[in-house]
Amino acid sequence: LVEHYSYKADGLLRIITEPVKDPDFHSRNNTLPPKVSKPRNSTTWSTGGIITRIKSYTFPKPGSQKSSFSVRGQRDDSALLAMFNNYAPSWAKRGEHREPLPMDTEVYESPYADPEEVKAKNVTLDRNLLTLEDKELGSGNFGTVKKGTYEMKKGKKIVAVKILKNESNDPAIKDELLREANVMQQLDNPYIVRMIGICEAESWMLVMEMAELGPLNKYLLKHGDVTEKNLIELVHQVSMGMKYLEENNFVHRDLAARNVLLVTQHYAKISDFGLSKALGSNDYYKAEHHGKWPVKWYAPECMNFFKFSSKSDVWSFGVLMWETFSYGQKPYKGMKGIDVAQMIERGERLECPVGCSSDIYTLMKLCWTYKVDDRPSFFTIELKLRNYYYDIAQ
Repeated sequence: LVEHYSYKADGLLRIITEPVKDPDFHSRNNTLPPKVSKPRNSTTWSTGGIITRIKSYTFPKPGSQKSSFSVRGQRDDSALLAMFNNYAPSWAKRGEHREPLPMDTEVYESPYADPEEVKAKNVTLDRNLLTLEDKELGSGNFGTVKKGTYEMKKGKKIVAVKILKNESNDPAIKDELLREANVMQQLDNPYIVRMIGICEAESWMLVMEMAELGPLNKYLLKHGDVTEKNLIELVHQVSMGMKYLEENNFVHRDLAARNVLLVTQHYAKISDFGLSKALGSNDYYKAEHHGKWPVKWYAPECMNFFKFSSKSDVWSFGVLMWETFSYGQKPYKGMKGIDVAQMIERGERLECPVGCSSDIYTLMKLCWTYKVDDRPSFFTIELKLRNYYYDIAQ
């Protein structure tokens, strides 16, 4: 049910260690507001393995608004107005009023998001408050995943628990679990799976919120009657989560429908941050060596030069959209990775899914633009999907 929480046995989990400055960043983005790098502290562990500090980066809380500023630091309302005129839906340009849609309300507030419950400086959990079920939800090289409940101040919450093998002495496996915990602890967004905390008892345990309906691709394979409106709602939510990662200089590196979990049929969350990496404000990252990566979701620069950025996540998002509007079908079915790479180099792309609108397919193809700089940002993608949803929801 939650294989997305499991260690990838085929070697997908890798470390990206070499930061590479992008010399063209400022010339490409001289119209964007400057980002201020925030201090980072490395994760520290005591001799006994008890976590002493995992929080190393502070992000804005869900719902907080970032103002748009010019390069000189002053508010540029004319730029905002121009942006609205370019991307606003037809009804908004006509001045018509519409009722708030789900993404504009508190309907997606997470039951795990109580600020009094999950504190940034206290991520260790009391083992006595955690109850595990016997049945395994998944397993891998790292150990197992089980369903459980954690007793919070406002009652018991269902959780997914990644449990490290007792007999595992492989430091790489433990480091991977802790690295994933470090990434997840830094993220605070309604459309990203929330980490509850870490527990060290009979084993190391990473406790996360549970998404009962499981992976998006498997759900859609079983529910071919999901409406277009519902599909757009879900991919829009993913774009909001990815916009948050983009704004805070994180690259996911494994964005796919299998790593989008459904809390309900109308509520999606991004998961699986084992491959994720924090970026500097003007950096991309280069992997030291090629690994067994999910190449069918990877942009050309990832396969050819091992370079990853938010724009490579955009390419993956296009494939995720294709999976969604294909109702969970596998992209490039029956093709090997080398065949996919050659197909992309020839300028060929996945065909439009049956029944998919031309507007949605056009957005997919924009995500699959070969040249990195010409791909849209998640800021643009989110706005386009939001407006398209508004139009069909009238």
